[in-house]
Amino acid sequence: MNPNQALIEQFYRSFQKRDAEGMIACYHRDVTFTDSVFVGLDAAEVRGMWRMLCERGKDLTLEFSAVHADDSKGSAHWEAHYSFSATGRHVHNVIDASFEFRDGKIYRHTDRFDLWRWTRMALGPSGLVLGWTPFFQGALRKKARKGLVDYIAEHPEPAGG
Repeated sequence: MNPNQALIEQFYRSFQKRDAEGMIACYHRDVTFTDSVFVGLDAAEVRGMWRMLCERGKDLTLEFSAVHADDSKGSAHWEAHYSFSATGRHVHNVIDASFEFRDGKIYRHTDRFDLWRWTRMALGPSGLVLGWTPFFQGALRKKARKGLVDYIAEHPEPAGG
């Protein structure tokens, strides 16, 4: 098995245990992250995001599969089940991840999922009617980013990241 494939598997095994520090240990100190909600996060924001999601995801379960990697790039498929905290509604998110590696760690992490599908599950009728619109999706991203910034401000990063 390629060491980067093992690294991806370690990342998701940590995620299954909601072990944010184990996930963060798989990342390069200068990691970046993007998904359909959190766009262009820097390293401190990435660490804060996983800490926040693991802390708040009390009923989170996930499965991962199709992990592939070579010396520079990798990919995986994962599916998460959880209750969206703002509404209590059940979400089954289906995600395809891509990775780039540097110095034996994940340097770039990109998750892709259908945001309109997510809004329909997480937000119900408003997500069904408006979740496909760029305005609604932009407002959702802005609110999520503010929530992350607030979380990071309330939970200073431990020394050393």
